[in-house]
Amino acid sequence: MRVKRYVVDSMPDALQKIRTDLGKDAVILNTKEIRTGGFLGMFGKKKIEVIAAIDDTNAKPAPAPQRVAAQMPPQPKVNSQVAQIKTSYQSDFPDVPDVIVPVAMKNEPVAVSAVPQAERVMNPAGHQAYSPSSIQSAARASVKDEQVMDELKQMKEMMKKLTQVTDGDKLPEPLQKLEQRLYDQEVNPALVRQIMDEVMADFQLADEPVTEENAQQLVRSKLGEIFQTDHSKHISTQTRVVHFVGPTGVGKTTTIAKLAAEQVLKYHRKVGFITSDTYRIAAIEQLKTYATILNVPLEVVFSPQDLTKAFQNLAECDIIFMDTAGRNFRNEMYVSELNSLLKTQGNSETILVLSLTTKYRDLRAITNNFSKFKMDKVLFTKMDETDSYGAILNVVHEFSLKLSYVTNGQSVPDDIAEMNEWQIIDLLLEEPRT
Repeated sequence: MRVKRYVVDSMPDALQKIRTDLGKDAVILNTKEIRTGGFLGMFGKKKIEVIAAIDDTNAKPAPAPQRVAAQMPPQPKVNSQVAQIKTSYQSDFPDVPDVIVPVAMKNEPVAVSAVPQAERVMNPAGHQAYSPSSIQSAARASVKDEQVMDELKQMKEMMKKLTQVTDGDKLPEPLQKLEQRLYDQEVNPALVRQIMDEVMADFQLADEPVTEENAQQLVRSKLGEIFQTDHSKHISTQTRVVHFVGPTGVGKTTTIAKLAAEQVLKYHRKVGFITSDTYRIAAIEQLKTYATILNVPLEVVFSPQDLTKAFQNLAECDIIFMDTAGRNFRNEMYVSELNSLLKTQGNSETILVLSLTTKYRDLRAITNNFSKFKMDKVLFTKMDETDSYGAILNVVHEFSLKLSYVTNGQSVPDDIAEMNEWQIIDLLLEEPRT
C-alpha cells in the first residue's frame, strides 16, 4: 500500500491531486486543518492536510485524461450502505465523473462519487470529512432545484394564459351579443360572467352548437332561476298589516293608495291606513285625500306608543297599510327607528320600496341598510322613467328578496301591476332600440 500526504488550500485541490497521482482507486484516510508559516504559531495560513492511500496489489496507473471515460478500474470493497448510496446517486447523475471522497463512517476509507460543493462534517477527532448523508443531501437539493424550476415554468404558463386572451377563450358570437346586452342593462359584471360560464358549461355538456335561438333560451332560463318565479307576488289574504319602508322620494304614499284601491275594488276587503310620516310637509294631507276617496279610516301615530291605540281603532279592518317616513338611508340611526314601528301583532309583511331611477350603487346601500329588518318583498317604482332594468336582477340576486309589484306611472289606481319577471328578462335581452 502506498500512502501519500497532501497539504492543500481546499478539498477540490486535494481530490484533483490524488486522482492524478494515485488514480481512481485511491482512498482518503484522514483530513484535518493545519496552519503553516507564521511566527510562534501566530499569523499562520490555514491549510488542509489530506492522507490518501492506494493498494499496490490492485492499483493500476492513472489513466490518461483522454482515456478516463473508456477505462473502468475495479472499485475497492465497501460496505453495503455506502455502495447503495453510490448506486443511487450515480443513477440520478450518470454524467458526473467519479473522484475520491473521504467518508466519516468509523474512519473507514471509501471511494464514492463526488458532489460539487459537498457539505463537510466533523468527525469525533475534529477532522473534516465528507459523509454519505452530505452526498445524499446534495442530490436531493439538486432534484429539488429542478422541481422548483418546473413549478416556476408552470406558473409562468398559467399567468400567460390568464393575461392573454386567445380566440379560443372568447364566447361564441351569439353569447357575446347577449353578454353585451346584459352589460348595457347595468347587470352586475360578476353575475354576467357567472351566467355565461354556466351557459357555456351546459353547451359543452350537451355537445351542441351555440346558435342564437338556443343561446337565448338557455340565458332566459338562467335568469328565470335567479328571479325565483315559484312564489306569490300579491299580498296574501292572511296578511293583516303591510309595512312600506324605503328612502325618501320613491313614491311610497302613492303606491299605498294604488294597492289599497286594488284591495277595496278588486278583493272587496275593508282597508285601514296608518301613517307615521309626520316629518314631511303635507304627507298626512296626501294620505288623507286618498283615504277620503277610497272611504277608508286613517290613523296618525307620532311614536311607537301610539301604535297600540291605532290598531285598536282599526280592529274591524281586514288589512292595514302602514306608511312610514322616508329616511336618509345613509344614516343608520334614522333607519333603525323604523324597527320599533314594525312590531305588530298577527300576520304582517314588510315591503321595501325602491325606485328604478336610482343608480344601483345607491340601491345596494339602501337595501343593505333596510335588510337588517325583516324584508319580505321588494317593490319597484318609476319603471316608466327608465330603460335600464339590470338593477332589478342585481337586488334580487344579491339580497334574495322576492318580487312583488311594479309601478309605471302616477295614475291611481291603474299604474301598478304584479312584477312579471319574464317581461323583465325580455327587456334585459331585447335588441337595443335605435
